[in-house]
Amino acid sequence: MRLLAITSLALAAGVKAVVVPAVAPAGHSHSMIPVETVPLGKNVTINGVLTYVSLPQHKAFDPEVAILMLTDVFGLPSPDNLVLADQWAAAGFQTFAPDYLNGDALPMDGDVTTWIVNHGAAQTNPPLLAVISALKSRGIKHLAVTGYCFGGLYTIRLVQNNTIAVGTTAHPAFLTVPDDFDVIKAQSHVAIEINNAELDTGFTPALAVETDGVLGEGQYPPGYKRVQFDGVGHGFAVRANASDPVQVAAKQGAFDTSLAWIKAHLK
Repeated sequence: MRLLAITSLALAAGVKAVVVPAVAPAGHSHSMIPVETVPLGKNVTINGVLTYVSLPQHKAFDPEVAILMLTDVFGLPSPDNLVLADQWAAAGFQTFAPDYLNGDALPMDGDVTTWIVNHGAAQTNPPLLAVISALKSRGIKHLAVTGYCFGGLYTIRLVQNNTIAVGTTAHPAFLTVPDDFDVIKAQSHVAIEINNAELDTGFTPALAVETDGVLGEGQYPPGYKRVQFDGVGHGFAVRANASDPVQVAAKQGAFDTSLAWIKAHLK
């Protein structure tokens, strides 16, 4: 399996590429989930990589289908990410959330600008590809990827390289607009859906609209959809303050939209 190289095609002449900036921890949505929350899944080692695995509790599932959940920068130490993986499992999918951050998740009070220096493709690709390879060798034939924040970047990489069956992402970070979407348009056959936030300071509504200009209006036959959630900011699809109905509705809405997209395009 080839590495997910950061590729740029100059297909949009005259359009200046913009790297989606990092959003500091304080700029993320924050939930009220207590750190002592007991997850339903468990940590296992897959091909040398720590991976949180959550299986449907009360329903049969297709062993040839799986969700690969790529967490945000807070990784597996964040109970919100584990609860989200459990939500995917409850929807009927065996769900795998690999520690592609190599045991170095960003603390809630960390500095993302220094953290990202040690989380480039050279560090991130090996554990990610190791888990994907292992899952496919175990008989998983249809792999859907859902990525959040930092995970959105690597969802886009997997879509670009046709490594997965379908992709969905929320408030993606660190990717380059429009270049990364030009690459998808030029070489991918994987359907992609994006959930963005009105108040996101990273993947802003303006960048989202620019993305539409590349993939929208039927320009990308495999399938493209973008849904904007108003009144919320970066991280809204992972964390919501339970006392804020706008945040709660947006988080659930992003999940429902992603679930419907995956079900419609998983093949």
